[in-house]
Amino acid sequence: MIRGAIFDLGSTLIHNEYDNQWALLRPRLIANLVADLRAQGLTFDPAAFAAAFNQNLADFDDQRQTHFKEITTEYTLRITFSQLGIAAEGLDLPHALSAYFAFSEQSWRPMPHVHQTLATLRARGLKLALVSNAADEANVQRLIDRHALRPYFDPIIVSAAAGVRKPNPRIFQPVIKSWGFHPSEIVMIGDTLGADVLGAKNAGFKSIWVTMQADTPGNIAHRETILPDAIVSSLADLPGVIERIQQTEYRSQNNASPLSDL
Repeated sequence: MIRGAIFDLGSTLIHNEYDNQWALLRPRLIANLVADLRAQGLTFDPAAFAAAFNQNLADFDDQRQTHFKEITTEYTLRITFSQLGIAAEGLDLPHALSAYFAFSEQSWRPMPHVHQTLATLRARGLKLALVSNAADEANVQRLIDRHALRPYFDPIIVSAAAGVRKPNPRIFQPVIKSWGFHPSEIVMIGDTLGADVLGAKNAGFKSIWVTMQADTPGNIAHRETILPDAIVSSLADLPGVIERIQQTEYRSQNNASPLSDL
């Protein structure tokens, strides 16, 4: 019996207008960061800073995707200061990082049917949690509030605060502890095979792959090797699919043939 559902955030509950092409956005984001740092009185070479920060973001992202340990944007910023010999004492770094993420936050939109679907699942008695891979917790928390998602979820876990990323199953432990459910009673719902679906399998959960914004190189590479329990192309289909997974489990436990279309 499925008693709880864990959701990913980006490209699952919300989508961005740039189709995850962050390389297109990054120059604008870094320019806003530079402007905020200079407004705070920091003296530095903007071009050298932009180049070093951009390179560090790329290098650390490779590490994040390989070791599944989170490297925060604040840490990346501090490393860049250190490399360039920039004295950053007294800076309001949360304010600077808010300026960095502000433009990208405006590009996110709610997925169709998101509130209706979450309300339906809650009304059926399911516990809902949110577990997001992201390098800045405040960025995620602002997006959650911007799209009025907070009332549905408890707990909310962000890798920037947890220190580890999906598919490392450690990131799910606060959810399991909070709910007190057996892993087999939980389903993970997300858009990435290598993080959400594999993370679910590592933790002993069921998994549902949502494909509204999942046409990515990583997903293409894993399409034949990391297999979800179900696939949906719209959040509106989730309540019915979760119910069918439950029916399949019931029939299996009673020696009946499982449904073939899951």
